Amino acid sequence: MISKNQLKLLRALGQKKQRKTQGLFLVQGEKNVLELVNSPLTVKQIFATTEFLAEHRPLLPFECIEASLDELTKASTLVSNNAAIAVVAIPQIEVPKAQGLMIALDGVSDPGNLGTIIRVADWYGIKHIVASSDCADPYNPKTISATMGSFGRVTVSQLDLPAYLQQTGLPVYGAFLEGESVHKTQFAAEGILLMGSESHGVRQSAAQYVTDKITIPAFGGAESLNVAMATGIILDNMRRQNG
Repeated sequence: MISKNQLKLLRALGQKKQRKTQGLFLVQGEKNVLELVNSPLTVKQIFATTEFLAEHRPLLPFECIEASLDELTKASTLVSNNAAIAVVAIPQIEVPKAQGLMIALDGVSDPGNLGTIIRVADWYGIKHIVASSDCADPYNPKTISATMGSFGRVTVSQLDLPAYLQQTGLPVYGAFLEGESVHKTQFAAEGILLMGSESHGVRQSAAQYVTDKITIPAFGGAESLNVAMATGIILDNMRRQNG
């Protein structure tokens, strides 16, 4: 059973201010909660249905509290898939050194897009994303849900993005509507893929550090691509050359 104080905490963690104050975030849904078993993240508690615990309890080295589906639905930010909710400590992440293949995000404010980009990064073996301070919160429940479990394998550091790009010694590949086609670009084995928001693109403060402007050639009439989809297309071209 979920106590009144526990329910209050779970609901509070839907807000960024409370996540920052408490140093905690929510992981919701059966698949995402099970991903915590092999994650380096610190799990404080898991609230789950009788059925979930009956099936998975031996795998979970965490404090588990049985709760009804009705209680979990009231506590959850999800419309469905409320079999389990975990309270997890926000990790202390060191800003990554500019090395290997990385993603940089400038003003990507939609948490669903950020979560999908984290998932795409995980697919292509990218461990680090650096993001401007006004990007979506990587611990927003919508972000975590959209990662489909990749939140434990890909770190996101929010920082002064122009300052970070200024000091990197790597090529910075900026996605623009005008630029060299990704089908013709010779990508280096190490570099930073810089993506902007769908509405504003890469802003000038970050764009000044771009070494190579690239674009995805269009063959139809669509005005633009979703930023997460575009990230996947470009990463596929980069990995095809330097797998």
